[in-house]
Amino acid sequence: MDNITQWFRRQSANPQIVFLTVALLAFIFLITYTGNMLAPVLASIVIAYLLEGIVKYLQHLKLPRLLSVIIVYILFVFFILLIMFALMPLLFNQTKELVQNIPAMLSSGQSSLLTLPELYPELFSQLQVNELIDAIRTELTAYGQRILTLSLSSVTSVISVLIYAVLVPMMVFLFLKDKEKILGWIHDRLPQDRQLADQVWSEVDIKIGNYIRGKFGEIFIVWVVCWITFTLMGLQWAALLAVLVGLSVIVPYVGAAVVTIPVAMVAWFQWGWTTPFFYLMLAYFIIQALDGNVLVPLLFSEVVNIHPIAIIVAILFFGGLWGFWGVFFAIPLGTLVQAVISAWPDNERRME
Repeated sequence: MDNITQWFRRQSANPQIVFLTVALLAFIFLITYTGNMLAPVLASIVIAYLLEGIVKYLQHLKLPRLLSVIIVYILFVFFILLIMFALMPLLFNQTKELVQNIPAMLSSGQSSLLTLPELYPELFSQLQVNELIDAIRTELTAYGQRILTLSLSSVTSVISVLIYAVLVPMMVFLFLKDKEKILGWIHDRLPQDRQLADQVWSEVDIKIGNYIRGKFGEIFIVWVVCWITFTLMGLQWAALLAVLVGLSVIVPYVGAAVVTIPVAMVAWFQWGWTTPFFYLMLAYFIIQALDGNVLVPLLFSEVVNIHPIAIIVAILFFGGLWGFWGVFFAIPLGTLVQAVISAWPDNERRME
């Protein structure tokens, strides 16, 4: 107990450690209790981080900062409009078609399940198959009720979308245009004795920016490659499934395993146990292997230096705290924890 007391006294006697601790606690409090209200601001910061790399590249080509921001912002708005008026209607139509085909898919699946007791009587009984079919029906009914509940609250969703559509682009432009002013304003109001916090932030800032740009790049590449592959192989609802696969990379390890289920189910209901099904699944697993073993190391070579177990723990912990944003930022937040832990002993040695 005396050692613990002495350790706390040493830490509290150092203003750098006190400032870093207060800053981390303020950050946690801000995100936990105001995260929903500040969601448009957080989304704007993420997008600004994403676009900052392109702005810096244009500045490297000797373009003025303001002109670079305007060019990047126009491209960003064009990309958003392309998604809203080209991709979203396509996804909506394919989702509608998929929902309409669910009864036929269930009928086909039920027929296949009913043949199991005849093919493998030592493994499956008729009672087990009937119980499995009833369980599937119960789950689908529950999902239908959830969809109905979501549709009843669609007015709130529309209002939220309108708020994001207006506020987020405006704040993204302001964050990019006035970046130096904002950072200067924050810098002037921080204490002078903050070398430890600056050391942690300088490391985390670079890694967060690289992570956000790399993650969006990974989502885009995986989505486009899957869309082309699924379309060329004739898979139904290729655009919708490709988007699901692309978004699955947000959650490392877990996302790829989960999204495999709808891809395999759609392919099986379309082709059954035939050659096209196995070719499709082979191509899909090749894409997943290239993503994990080539694309991720290439995009995140300077960012991800955390053990896979630590990444999974970070996803579970931060996702439980902050939902989607916690999952998305699990690796950068894990990097923040790693940076604080690695900097703390150095600071303590300097004190001794």
